[in-house]
Amino acid sequence: MGKVRRKNWFTAMGVLFIVVASIAIIRDLLIWGPEFTTDFFTSSDITSEKISVGMFGIAGFLIILGLRGENYEE
Repeated sequence: MGKVRRKNWFTAMGVLFIVVASIAIIRDLLIWGPEFTTDFFTSSDITSEKISVGMFGIAGFLIILGLRGENYEE
């Protein structure tokens, strides 16, 4: 038979991280507006926006890790 890719949880977790980070940023944009949200990004405090950017980075790493997975012979 041909090569088969098994399902992996890395890609699924990466997509989940992207969804959660997007929800947090969109929520803050709707509640506070773009001016305050950019202030949250540039302040020296740890804010949910900065954590969301970190989550995008982790999501990218997980997706790359999942996509470079091994192919298996069936």
